[in-house]
Amino acid sequence: MGNKLYVGNLRFTVTDESLKDLFTPFGTVQSAKIITDRYSGLSKGFGFVEMDSEAEAAEAIEKMNGKEFDGRALTVSEARPQTPREDGGGYRGGQGRPGGGGGRGRTSKPRGRY
Repeated sequence: MGNKLYVGNLRFTVTDESLKDLFTPFGTVQSAKIITDRYSGLSKGFGFVEMDSEAEAAEAIEKMNGKEFDGRALTVSEARPQTPREDGGGYRGGQGRPGGGGGRGRTSKPRGRY
């Protein structure tokens, strides 16, 4: 088990500092980070806490998972590594088309009379 925790079902008003304070009773908190939307800057409702040791992390999971905080039942578990995304993200999944597509432009031959 690692010492990095996933903390979910947080209110959108929770800050990095309040998340750190929440886990301080279980040991030394190396870092606490609320994940925010890259465009709006608003919280996504979850974050990560890194404890000093695996033992502290295990105790925090045991005591905090399902505990109510600010009116919501928390989800606390060991953080899993982020899996790489298969697409490039963004418009059309990041998959470009080579060659520029070609158009329906005029040809050099005249078409004849109508």
